[in-house]
Amino acid sequence: MRKALIVGIDHYEHVDPLFGCVNDAHAVKAILDRHANGTLNFGSRLLVGTGAGPQPGVSRSDLKQAIRELFEDDSEIALLYFAGHGYVEDTGGFLCGSDSSDGDDGLPLKDVMVIADQSPATNKVIILDSCHSGSAGSNPTVGQGDVISDGMTILAASTTSQSAMEVRDPSGTRGGVFTNLLVDALNGAAANLLGDITPGSVYAHIDQSLGAWMQRPVFKTNVKSFVSLRRAEPPIDGNDLRAITTVFPAPDHQLQLDPSFEPERSPEQAADASIPLPDPANNATFRILQDYVRVNLVRPVDAPHMWHAAMESKACELTALGQHYWNLVAQDLL
Repeated sequence: MRKALIVGIDHYEHVDPLFGCVNDAHAVKAILDRHANGTLNFGSRLLVGTGAGPQPGVSRSDLKQAIRELFEDDSEIALLYFAGHGYVEDTGGFLCGSDSSDGDDGLPLKDVMVIADQSPATNKVIILDSCHSGSAGSNPTVGQGDVISDGMTILAASTTSQSAMEVRDPSGTRGGVFTNLLVDALNGAAANLLGDITPGSVYAHIDQSLGAWMQRPVFKTNVKSFVSLRRAEPPIDGNDLRAITTVFPAPDHQLQLDPSFEPERSPEQAADASIPLPDPANNATFRILQDYVRVNLVRPVDAPHMWHAAMESKACELTALGQHYWNLVAQDLL
């Protein structure tokens, strides 16, 4: 069972409203609900404060109760996403509900951490797109030391001292800079060659997308192994990937090519009797090699492209990434 509570609050009764948090919540729910192949991923609950309808806001008590319900089960993953106002003072950070007036009357992040810590869920993932969200998991009484229990991962939009910024798309729709990158990562930009997207790969994507002078994302975790948050379409067929140890008998092996590997040639080359004809078995291997090149597992040796390597009877070899995946396949870890 994989559960997600997705919260976006634009409407605030006593402080300035926000304009992109509800949009962000809908975008996160849409990407987390299903894997790229359409199969069910998270069973999610959406909690939004739009300022309209019979329940225009999300109160502090509503937020706390929903978080309790998220973490009460022994889920494989319990994921909390929050977009809204955040606040921090010397006693710690807060998530502000729609009824917040001065920040410290919001939901204390230390309460969220206690609820999550006590959860029987195997993996607890907390994703915060709010100002000062990097304070999550810190204990002010011990010099800002992080207190992260087993199975806990926190991904925050900014450090304790920073604000979370907004961005507009070409249509003028507002959203968080952090969430925009989060959705991009979950949509496949942070996927490995199997299509799996982990909290670590999401953080790496966001981190490298933000410059040194922009808000800095924060990543805290205490896990023995990362879980996949979503499966994107893998960039290479799994059977082809696992064939890497067959195509290359050793990770440092250079595979000798010749023109029989290349199925395409010019009319002049086709008429040249000295050039070997295409061989169907070698053509099948060459197709896999081309796929390896596309995902940076293989490179030609002393040739600009694989076509030249084949037609000039040169070789190809595994890249460092290719050797990594070769070892994974050899150890039966894929």
